[in-house]
This record gives sequence, C-alpha cells and structure tokens, in this order.
Amino acid sequence: MEDELRCPTCKQLYANPVLLPCFHALCLGCALDIQTPYTPGVALAVAGGSGASANGGHNGLHGQVNGGPGSVSGGGAASGVANGAGPGTRHSSHSSAASTASSNTGSESVTSDQDQSDKVSIFSEADSGVVCCSNTSRPVSYAGTGQLQGLLQGSVVAPPGAAYCLTCPLCRKLVFFDDGGVRNLPTYRAMEAIVDRFCAREALRCQMCETDPKVASLICEQCEIRYCEPCRELCHPARGPLAKHTLVKPRGAPQQRESVCGEHEETLSQYCLNCKIPACGQCIGEQRHQAHEVQSINVTCKAQKTELSHNLQQLSEKARSTTEFIQRLKGMSDKVTESCMEFERLVHAQCEALIQAIHDRREYLLEAIRMDKDTKIRILKDQQSNCTGKLQQTTGLIQFCIEALKETDSAAFLQVGSMLINRVANTDMTWHQEVTNAAPRVSPIVDLTLDDAALARAIDNLNFIQMKAPLTPSILPTDCSAENNSVTVAWQPPAHCTVEGYVLELDDGSGGEFREVYCGKETICTVDGLHFNSMYNARVKAFNSAGEGEYSALIGLQTAEVAWFTFDPVLSGGTGSGLIFSKNNATVSVEGWEHRVALGSVGFSRGVHYWEFTIDNYTADTDPAFGVARIDVARNKMLGKDEKSFAMYIDRQRSWFQHNSIHERRVEGGITTGSTIGVLLDLERHTLSFLVNEMPQGSVAFRDLYGVFYPAVSINRGVTLTMHTAMDAPKMDYF
Repeated sequence: MEDELRCPTCKQLYANPVLLPCFHALCLGCALDIQTPYTPGVALAVAGGSGASANGGHNGLHGQVNGGPGSVSGGGAASGVANGAGPGTRHSSHSSAASTASSNTGSESVTSDQDQSDKVSIFSEADSGVVCCSNTSRPVSYAGTGQLQGLLQGSVVAPPGAAYCLTCPLCRKLVFFDDGGVRNLPTYRAMEAIVDRFCAREALRCQMCETDPKVASLICEQCEIRYCEPCRELCHPARGPLAKHTLVKPRGAPQQRESVCGEHEETLSQYCLNCKIPACGQCIGEQRHQAHEVQSINVTCKAQKTELSHNLQQLSEKARSTTEFIQRLKGMSDKVTESCMEFERLVHAQCEALIQAIHDRREYLLEAIRMDKDTKIRILKDQQSNCTGKLQQTTGLIQFCIEALKETDSAAFLQVGSMLINRVANTDMTWHQEVTNAAPRVSPIVDLTLDDAALARAIDNLNFIQMKAPLTPSILPTDCSAENNSVTVAWQPPAHCTVEGYVLELDDGSGGEFREVYCGKETICTVDGLHFNSMYNARVKAFNSAGEGEYSALIGLQTAEVAWFTFDPVLSGGTGSGLIFSKNNATVSVEGWEHRVALGSVGFSRGVHYWEFTIDNYTADTDPAFGVARIDVARNKMLGKDEKSFAMYIDRQRSWFQHNSIHERRVEGGITTGSTIGVLLDLERHTLSFLVNEMPQGSVAFRDLYGVFYPAVSINRGVTLTMHTAMDAPKMDYF
C-alpha cells in the first residue's frame, strides 16, 4: 500500500496532499513547484494521449513545459519558476515558503469541501487532457467556442482569467488556474488521514524486537519503552521491581476532526446529488441547491462504502487465486527441470544402444533438450514476474481502499469514493483478461519421444516426435446431468497433449461391468434409454496414435425415480397414422373408425411405473384399449390383438384383458367422459395391473413380463384422452 501513499513527483509520503480534477494527488509543495505561469492569449499544444511522457515540471522550467508527444508548452511565461525537487529532496524552498504562506493566510487556503468542489470543473475531460480550476466560481471555469475550436485544431487557449497551468505528472492532463494557482485545489483529506494513520502505525513499533519489529501492544510509563507481547514477557516481566511499573496501551493516531462548512461553520450533514458536493443545512436552503436531489451525507457515504467493499471482496478473491497461480508457476519450474533431466537420461540410454554414427547426433539432441528447458524456465519466470507485479499493484490498491473504508469522515471519503470504486471496478474488469484466464504458457512435461525404431540410413535425420499417449480428461460435474432415463456427461480435454478422440464408458446401473457407449471427438455425450431409478457410474479416457490415456475419475449420475413422458408421434407411426396430438403431445384423438395405436416416448425394462389416462371425450360406442407394447407392435390394430401388446379394452359397462387376440376375465364397470384409467407396470414382479377411477379393475391382468415395454393406447373416432405421468405408484393389496 505504501506506493499509493507516495507523491509521484517527490516519491515521498504525501505532505499536505491536494486532489487534481483527474483524481490524482500531489503534495501541495510539489504542485507549487510544477505549476507554470501562463501568459494570456498564448496557445498551448494539447497532449496527444494521456500515456505520453513529459520532461517538464521539475526540470527548471523557463516559461514552458517541455515534453514529448504528450507535452504541454506555452510561450511568453516568466522564467522565474523554481526547479523541482528530485526524488531525494522533499520540496524546494519555493514550495516550502508557499506551503507556509498558504497555511498562515486564511483567505488563500481552502476550508470547505463545498467550495473546493465548486472550484474544480471540466473543460474537456474526454480526450483533450485539459481541465480548468478557479478560485472564483463556475463561469470562469467553462470554455467558450473559441477555446473548443482551438482544441480541435491541436492547441488550447486558456479560459479568461487563467494565470497558471499545471500538467498532471501521471495522466498528462492540463489544469488551468486563476491567480490563486494550485491553492485552489481541494485538500485530499482521505489521503491525508490515511498517511497519518500509516505514520502512526510505523511509529508504534516494538523497540525491543531485534528484527522485523512488531506493533507495540504496551508502553511502560517509567521505562518509556514500547513492547510487543512476546518482548514484554521476555524483557519486562511483571515481577520484582518491574511489577510496580505501569504498562499502558500506546496512544493511537490523532482523532479525526469533523468536516465543517467553511461558509457557515456548520457540520456538513447533507450531500447534493446534482452538484456532487457535501453541504450543511444552511447551504441546502440557499438558491443554488433548490430543486436539487439531496441525501444524508452518512447515507451516501454508506452506499459508496458498501459498493466499494463489494468490489474489493471480488478483487480480493481474484488476488488470492493469483497468489495460488504464482505458487503453481514456481512449482512448475522444478517440474520442468525434473522432467527434462529424466528425458536426458532416457535419450542418453537410447543413444548408447545405437551404432557409432548415433554418437555425433546424441549431443545435438541433448543440447536441444537443454535449450527447451531453458526456454520454458525463462518463459515461466517471465510469466511469474508479470503476475507478481500485477498482484503487488492490486494488493496495494486493495490495502489503500481498505484504509479508505476506515475513514470516519464521510465528506473526506466521498471526496474519492467514486474514484476508488471506478479504479477497483476497472481493475476487476481487466483482471479477467490479464489473470483469471491466464494459464502456464508452457507445459512442464517434455512432450517428446525418441524414435529408436528408425532404420540405420535415417540416423542422420534422427529427431524427436511430438507425440505421447494423452493425459487424463477431467469430468466437469457442473455440466453433467441426469433427466428421466438419460444422462449427460461432459469433460474437459487434457492440457498440453494431442488428442484424437475419447471413449466414454458406463456401468450397468448396478455397479457391474463398464461398457463403451461413445467413441468420438466431442467432449459431451447424452446417453438415452437407461433404467429408471438407477445410479450409473461414468468414466472417460482420451486416445491418439501413440496410445490410450488413463481413465478419468468416476462420476455417479442418478436417473429419475419417477418417469415423465408424453406420446411420441414418431413412434406412433408419424404423420400418416391419422392420430391427432395436442397439448405438447399429452392428448391424442383420431378421426377414422379404425383403431390406431399411440406409443409413449419412454420404454421401461426395470422398476415400478404408473401413469393415468383421463377420458376427455367419449361419445361413440367404441372400446378404447390401454396397456403396454413392444416397439414393433402393429399400429393399425386394437391394442392386444398381436403378441407384442398387453391391454385392457373397456366400454361403458365392462372391460376385458387381451393379449395376442385372446380376451378373458370380464370385469364389470365401464367408463364415461371424465373417467380415469390407471396403468401399473411392475417390472420388479413383472406384472401389469389396471385401475378405473382409482379402483382396481380386477386382479393382476398379466404376469411374466420381461423386456422393454412402452406405454400404449389404441383409440378410434369419438374418443379423446390425455395421459398423466410422473406419478407415484399406488399400493396394491394383491400380487
């Protein structure tokens, strides 16, 4: 964080910091050093970009600020500008005298946040790099048409009344001032408070620690020595003469003073959302804030602190992951060395087994490996250095923002709250590109194999082949799912290796042997037609021409306990079947008098399943049939007329069970419009039963059912019914 507390000009901790309109800070003395007198009517060249460098400021200005492509210059200025202090000097005598004069002259100092904010306004904040400040009010700060025209032509004419100008040493934006100069800039109170706290913490270190002094927890009033807890127990035990000494906690940083309106000497309690400045109660009642949206200063401060805290939390998580990533990079350097050393031994052993002609080639191969190792280590070190620099910069910003959040003075915090929020948000956005998606630029494994099977005449061209059996794919649990009797498995390709395809295997849902269900190049696969209420284990491996890799870790996927399905128009015969489906294929009817079979979209071979049909329309003297069928059932016959179906057909008075054109066991009780037919398929006991209006229709209709069965119904004209699925099976009293 200390880098955030140092002035970009003098490189020292901020002393009397002031806030530029671009939200960068300077010591007041440094600002006085680098401000330049401006001669009215003289055009200044506009900086070409905010990132350009300049040599002006502290290089002995004589009427101009000399710079590079982004410099600002003006002619005709007086030559009596003080030379800026170097990094080793705090401020020049000019700045010291100016600072003293500023602190002793109340009329020249800025005492109100409201006045400070009113004295800063924007001339062209977008791309010009020019802003204007005045110790009067807003009219002088705004630019006229002529100034804007000059800006478009590559130069800037200062607004009326401009007496000084200053170029921000960081972003190269140009600021104009009237006769007050940089004293018009508002005091950077949040920075001032943070620097004070930082200095207080550094001053309250233990005086007895030999190395890396810890923060003192106690101070002896008699010895006048500060101790941390371990040193107190060691050097100042509470026994003997030392027991009478008085140990107290060290004094902390000075108390923060409350912000007061410089115009009315009243506490700043409100915040004008239109002007974006704090104000007292009397200011709010004045003409300039009428019809403005006003909010309690504490509420506004709390809202910005909450937003900043949220952004900091996200940025801290990314900084933590970057720290782990840097550790990985450090570890990979050792792996690169180890892998390369192992490969050297392998190459050496293979070359020793070849004839004398291979000896000349061996040194070349070993040198290639060493060069590859050096290149990879150099790349990893460069990437590690880049990530470390990004992390240090971000950590400094985080620590600075945390200190800013401790600011108890709402007005002081609001002075830079928006700027800090934007900095953190911008850092958070760029983090995704620079760090989050970062990966090691090289592999720690040498993906090379010495081809020692080549013929003797090819020894002169002996080289490496970049192929090894692929590594293990990683299954992505968040992308895997199970729906009904289908499972979807997704996996991530292994890194730094060549993959020609994948093999996906599933067990039988009961912990049995695995079988191959997919082989191809895709990294996601859906397997249909599985058993309901079963736990399937899946694994995947990669392969290439060099061989097969290891299997991935297993993932278990549970199919649905209760099936959800509808009618399947394709399985039911397609568009030529004469069936009419509606309500997302849950309802079926037919126009002709011939029976037509409609099949469900799911087949069952295991478990207990129950579904119902509601009779929406029953106007003709027909016999609809309900039951199950195999996939190759005859679609143009009543259900139960062939050996592929098992059904109950029913009219208004009674029902029969039918299979292979044999009907038997008549049961009294029929159907009307609104009736329900339930079908219970129990493949654990291999039975089929029926219910009419929630009551059993006879005993078990069929037994010894083995294989795959689809829900089925056959209807003709005058019948419309709707199928209901995903229902719990009723308890039956017979078997």
